[in-house]
Amino acid sequence: MTFSDHLLEMGAPIWDGQKSHPFVRELAAGTLDDAAFVHWVRQDYRYLLDYARVFAIAGTKTRDEETMTHLLGVAHEILDFELDLHREFAADYGIAVEDLERVEKAPTCVAYTNFLVRTAHEGSLAEIAAAIYPCGQGYLDIAEHMADLADDEHRYTPFIEKYTGEEFHEAVDWMRAFVDRCGEHYPGEQEAMERAFLTSAKLEHRFWEMAYTQEEWQVSEA
Repeated sequence: MTFSDHLLEMGAPIWDGQKSHPFVRELAAGTLDDAAFVHWVRQDYRYLLDYARVFAIAGTKTRDEETMTHLLGVAHEILDFELDLHREFAADYGIAVEDLERVEKAPTCVAYTNFLVRTAHEGSLAEIAAAIYPCGQGYLDIAEHMADLADDEHRYTPFIEKYTGEEFHEAVDWMRAFVDRCGEHYPGEQEAMERAFLTSAKLEHRFWEMAYTQEEWQVSEA
């Protein structure tokens, strides 16, 4: 068994929880409430900015030129192309790019991005590989699950098509191979990789919940 498959086996209950989440099931059916989807767009836009930073930092931690080039290239792809999808979604709902840039992160988004950025700065390259893996593999697996559930085309079909497309498959294939290389080359890091992977996977699940409940900061007066 490859190390990436080992991680997925460890995270199987979390994957099952994501697939059964109402955000996922309702998006697949095209019945997801607009407000929940808009909340996801706003928060994921802010998440992806930090996700790109993590790839850029990872690029500075490798001495392998090919890996460095790829990691820095992914950071550029996220900023230049993946965020375009979010800008298009936002425009469909009358949200300007300037409004996306001013969005305050919800508590779950803060927790997730802080974990990723801290791992990038303080962790090893192997830990970073494991921490970023649940987002890539998770979106591919969940989107393919959505595609299986969807009966007809609907307003959320572009979301499903984006994360089941050939380009995204190739991106996840590289990420999986990156995890396997790190697991093989740094066997002493495998436990740390497991912890990083499971933390990110749990936060991926919480991200769907955050969007579905339209989580905001709750501040009560004393």
